[in-house]
Amino acid sequence: MHSETTQHVMVVEDDESLARWIADYLVSHGYLVSIATRGDLALQMLRNDMPDALILDLNLPVMDGIEVCRQAREFFARPIIMMTARDTEADEVNGLESGADDYLAKPVRPGILLARLRALLRRSNQELAPALIRIGGLSIDVESRSASLNDEAVALSTLEFDVLQLLAANVGKCMRREDLIAEIRGIEYDGFDRSVDVCISRLRRKLEDDAQEPRRIKTLRGVGYLLAADAW
Repeated sequence: MHSETTQHVMVVEDDESLARWIADYLVSHGYLVSIATRGDLALQMLRNDMPDALILDLNLPVMDGIEVCRQAREFFARPIIMMTARDTEADEVNGLESGADDYLAKPVRPGILLARLRALLRRSNQELAPALIRIGGLSIDVESRSASLNDEAVALSTLEFDVLQLLAANVGKCMRREDLIAEIRGIEYDGFDRSVDVCISRLRRKLEDDAQEPRRIKTLRGVGYLLAADAW
Protein backbone atom coordinates (compact mmCIF):
# COMPACT_ATOMS: atom_id res chain seq x y z
CA MET A 1 0.00 0.00 0.00
CA HIS A 2 1.13 3.54 -0.61
CA SER A 3 2.39 6.04 1.90
CA GLU A 4 0.01 8.45 3.59
CA THR A 5 1.94 11.45 2.32
CA THR A 6 2.47 10.57 -1.33
CA GLN A 7 0.44 9.43 -4.29
CA HIS A 8 1.17 6.01 -5.70
CA VAL A 9 1.54 5.55 -9.46
CA MET A 10 1.93 2.13 -11.11
CA VAL A 11 3.94 1.99 -14.34
CA VAL A 12 3.29 -1.03 -16.58
CA GLU A 13 5.97 -1.22 -19.28
CA ASP A 14 7.86 -4.25 -20.62
CA ASP A 15 10.92 -2.16 -21.53
CA GLU A 16 12.55 -2.24 -18.10
CA SER A 17 14.96 0.62 -18.81
CA LEU A 18 12.10 2.88 -19.93
CA ALA A 19 9.97 1.80 -16.96
CA ARG A 20 12.81 2.65 -14.57
CA TRP A 21 13.42 5.99 -16.28
CA ILE A 22 9.75 6.97 -15.92
CA ALA A 23 9.72 5.73 -12.33
CA ASP A 24 12.84 7.69 -11.40
CA TYR A 25 11.40 10.85 -12.96
CA LEU A 26 8.11 10.52 -11.08
CA VAL A 27 9.88 9.69 -7.81
CA SER A 28 11.93 12.88 -8.23
CA HIS A 29 8.61 14.76 -8.33
CA GLY A 30 7.30 13.25 -5.11
CA TYR A 31 5.42 10.14 -6.24
CA LEU A 32 5.71 6.59 -4.99
CA VAL A 33 6.09 4.31 -8.01
CA SER A 34 5.74 0.57 -8.55
CA ILE A 35 6.58 -1.24 -11.80
CA ALA A 36 5.10 -4.24 -13.60
CA THR A 37 6.48 -5.62 -16.87
CA ARG A 38 3.63 -8.03 -17.78
CA GLY A 39 -0.06 -7.37 -18.21
CA ASP A 40 -1.30 -10.31 -16.14
CA LEU A 41 1.00 -9.44 -13.23
CA ALA A 42 -0.06 -5.80 -13.47
CA LEU A 43 -3.70 -6.76 -12.86
CA GLN A 44 -2.74 -8.74 -9.76
CA MET A 45 -0.68 -5.84 -8.39
CA LEU A 46 -3.47 -3.40 -9.22
CA ARG A 47 -6.00 -5.38 -7.16
CA ASN A 48 -3.60 -5.65 -4.22
CA ASP A 49 -2.19 -2.12 -4.17
CA MET A 50 -4.97 0.05 -5.66
CA PRO A 51 -2.61 2.88 -6.71
CA ASP A 52 -3.81 6.43 -7.32
CA ALA A 53 -3.07 6.19 -11.06
CA LEU A 54 -1.90 3.74 -13.72
CA ILE A 55 0.49 4.44 -16.61
CA LEU A 56 -0.04 1.57 -19.02
CA ASP A 57 1.88 0.55 -22.14
CA LEU A 58 -0.20 -0.83 -25.01
CA ASN A 59 2.22 -3.57 -26.10
CA LEU A 60 2.79 -5.99 -23.23
CA PRO A 61 3.64 -9.71 -23.03
CA VAL A 62 1.01 -12.28 -21.96
CA MET A 63 -1.82 -9.70 -21.87
CA ASP A 64 -1.78 -6.45 -23.86
CA GLY A 65 -2.61 -3.03 -22.47
CA ILE A 66 -6.07 -2.91 -24.03
CA GLU A 67 -7.13 -6.08 -22.22
CA VAL A 68 -5.48 -4.97 -18.98
CA CYS A 69 -7.41 -1.70 -19.19
CA ARG A 70 -10.73 -3.44 -19.91
CA GLN A 71 -10.35 -5.84 -16.99
CA ALA A 72 -9.01 -3.13 -14.67
CA ARG A 73 -12.09 -0.99 -15.27
CA GLU A 74 -14.20 -3.69 -13.61
CA PHE A 75 -12.71 -2.70 -10.24
CA PHE A 76 -10.40 0.29 -10.75
CA ALA A 77 -11.97 3.76 -11.17
CA ARG A 78 -8.82 5.87 -10.87
CA PRO A 79 -6.89 7.53 -13.74
CA ILE A 80 -5.31 5.41 -16.47
CA ILE A 81 -2.87 6.88 -19.01
CA MET A 82 -2.19 4.66 -22.02
CA MET A 83 1.08 4.97 -23.94
CA THR A 84 2.31 3.30 -27.11
CA ALA A 85 4.88 3.55 -29.88
CA ARG A 86 2.11 3.05 -32.45
CA ASP A 87 0.90 6.56 -33.11
CA THR A 88 -2.29 5.84 -35.04
CA GLU A 89 -5.83 7.05 -34.60
CA ALA A 90 -7.12 3.49 -34.30
CA ASP A 91 -4.78 2.74 -31.40
CA GLU A 92 -5.84 5.92 -29.64
CA VAL A 93 -9.54 5.14 -30.12
CA ASN A 94 -9.08 1.56 -28.91
CA GLY A 95 -7.19 2.73 -25.86
CA LEU A 96 -9.81 5.32 -24.92
CA GLU A 97 -12.71 2.95 -25.60
CA SER A 98 -11.13 0.31 -23.36
CA GLY A 99 -11.36 2.79 -20.48
CA ALA A 100 -8.17 4.88 -20.58
CA ASP A 101 -8.49 8.52 -19.51
CA ASP A 102 -5.63 9.80 -21.64
CA TYR A 103 -3.25 8.63 -24.36
CA LEU A 104 0.43 9.43 -25.00
CA ALA A 105 2.56 8.45 -27.98
CA LYS A 106 6.16 7.39 -27.48
CA PRO A 107 8.80 8.70 -27.18
CA VAL A 108 7.29 9.96 -23.94
CA ARG A 109 8.05 13.58 -23.09
CA PRO A 110 8.47 13.63 -19.30
CA GLY A 111 7.07 17.12 -18.76
CA ILE A 112 3.93 16.30 -20.74
CA LEU A 113 3.47 13.00 -18.90
CA LEU A 114 3.79 14.74 -15.53
CA ALA A 115 1.35 17.51 -16.51
CA ARG A 116 -1.26 15.01 -17.77
CA LEU A 117 -0.83 12.86 -14.66
CA ARG A 118 -1.26 15.81 -12.31
CA ALA A 119 -4.34 17.02 -14.16
CA LEU A 120 -5.99 13.59 -14.00
CA LEU A 121 -5.14 13.11 -10.33
CA ARG A 122 -6.47 16.57 -9.49
CA ARG A 123 -9.73 15.84 -11.30
CA SER A 124 -9.98 12.41 -9.67
CA ASN A 125 -9.43 13.82 -6.19
CA GLN A 126 -12.08 16.49 -6.76
CA GLU A 127 -14.60 13.88 -7.88
CA LEU A 128 -13.88 11.76 -4.80
CA ALA A 129 -13.91 14.68 -2.38
CA PRO A 130 -16.95 14.94 -0.08
CA ALA A 131 -19.15 18.02 -0.48
CA LEU A 132 -19.02 18.69 3.27
CA ILE A 133 -16.05 18.03 5.55
CA ARG A 134 -16.61 18.01 9.32
CA ILE A 135 -13.79 17.67 11.83
CA GLY A 136 -15.06 18.34 15.34
CA GLY A 137 -16.32 21.93 15.37
CA LEU A 138 -14.75 22.71 11.99
CA SER A 139 -17.07 22.52 8.96
CA ILE A 140 -15.97 23.04 5.35
CA ASP A 141 -18.57 23.30 2.60
CA VAL A 142 -16.75 22.50 -0.63
CA GLU A 143 -19.56 23.57 -2.96
CA SER A 144 -20.14 27.00 -1.42
CA ARG A 145 -16.44 27.37 -0.55
CA SER A 146 -17.25 28.43 2.99
CA ALA A 147 -16.04 27.37 6.42
CA SER A 148 -17.23 27.69 9.99
CA LEU A 149 -15.78 26.96 13.40
CA ASN A 150 -18.20 26.10 16.21
CA ASP A 151 -21.06 27.39 14.00
CA GLU A 152 -19.35 30.76 13.50
CA ALA A 153 -18.47 31.68 9.90
CA VAL A 154 -14.75 32.04 9.16
CA ALA A 155 -13.87 34.59 6.46
CA LEU A 156 -11.26 33.03 4.19
CA SER A 157 -9.47 34.17 1.06
CA THR A 158 -9.40 31.89 -2.00
CA LEU A 159 -5.92 30.64 -1.16
CA GLU A 160 -6.77 30.13 2.51
CA PHE A 161 -9.84 28.09 1.63
CA ASP A 162 -7.91 25.96 -0.88
CA VAL A 163 -5.15 25.21 1.61
CA LEU A 164 -7.61 24.43 4.42
CA GLN A 165 -9.66 22.16 2.17
CA LEU A 166 -6.57 20.20 1.11
CA LEU A 167 -5.36 19.81 4.69
CA ALA A 168 -8.84 18.78 5.87
CA ALA A 169 -9.29 16.29 3.04
CA ASN A 170 -6.04 14.70 4.25
CA VAL A 171 -6.69 15.10 7.97
CA GLY A 172 -4.05 13.43 10.12
CA LYS A 173 -1.62 13.20 7.20
CA CYS A 174 1.36 15.40 6.51
CA MET A 175 1.02 17.49 3.34
CA ARG A 176 4.38 18.50 1.90
CA ARG A 177 4.85 22.18 1.15
CA GLU A 178 5.77 21.46 -2.47
CA ASP A 179 2.64 19.33 -2.95
CA LEU A 180 0.42 22.09 -1.58
CA ILE A 181 2.01 24.64 -3.92
CA ALA A 182 1.82 22.35 -6.95
CA GLU A 183 -1.81 21.45 -6.23
CA ILE A 184 -3.03 24.97 -5.57
CA ARG A 185 -0.86 27.12 -7.80
CA GLY A 186 -0.02 24.60 -10.53
CA ILE A 187 3.71 25.28 -10.30
CA GLU A 188 6.67 23.38 -8.93
CA TYR A 189 8.12 24.48 -5.61
CA ASP A 190 11.33 26.43 -6.21
CA GLY A 191 12.52 26.40 -2.63
CA PHE A 192 11.71 30.09 -2.16
CA ASP A 193 7.93 30.37 -2.45
CA ARG A 194 6.52 31.28 0.97
CA SER A 195 2.88 31.84 -0.01
CA VAL A 196 1.73 28.65 1.71
CA ASP A 197 3.66 29.45 4.90
CA VAL A 198 2.07 32.90 5.10
CA CYS A 199 -1.34 31.36 4.39
CA ILE A 200 -0.89 28.80 7.20
CA SER A 201 -0.03 31.60 9.60
CA ARG A 202 -3.25 33.44 8.69
CA LEU A 203 -5.32 30.26 8.94
CA ARG A 204 -4.02 29.57 12.44
CA ARG A 205 -5.05 33.04 13.55
CA LYS A 206 -8.52 32.72 12.04
CA LEU A 207 -9.02 29.20 13.40
CA GLU A 208 -8.01 30.21 16.94
CA ASP A 209 -4.83 28.16 16.90
CA ASP A 210 -1.82 29.04 19.05
CA ALA A 211 0.83 30.54 16.76
CA GLN A 212 3.64 29.59 19.17
CA GLU A 213 2.47 26.04 19.88
CA PRO A 214 -0.10 25.17 17.21
CA ARG A 215 -2.31 22.19 17.95
CA ARG A 216 -4.74 22.38 15.02
CA ILE A 217 -2.41 22.94 12.07
CA LYS A 218 0.95 21.48 13.01
CA THR A 219 4.29 22.10 11.32
CA LEU A 220 6.44 19.07 10.60
CA ARG A 221 9.75 20.84 10.28
CA GLY A 222 11.41 20.41 6.92
CA VAL A 223 8.45 18.41 5.60
CA GLY A 224 5.14 20.25 5.62
CA TYR A 225 1.87 20.72 7.51
CA LEU A 226 -0.66 18.47 9.17
CA LEU A 227 -4.23 19.20 10.23
CA ALA A 228 -4.77 17.33 13.50
CA ALA A 229 -7.96 15.32 13.84
CA ASP A 230 -8.36 15.63 17.62
CA ALA A 231 -7.83 19.36 18.22
CA TRP A 232 -11.22 20.75 17.19
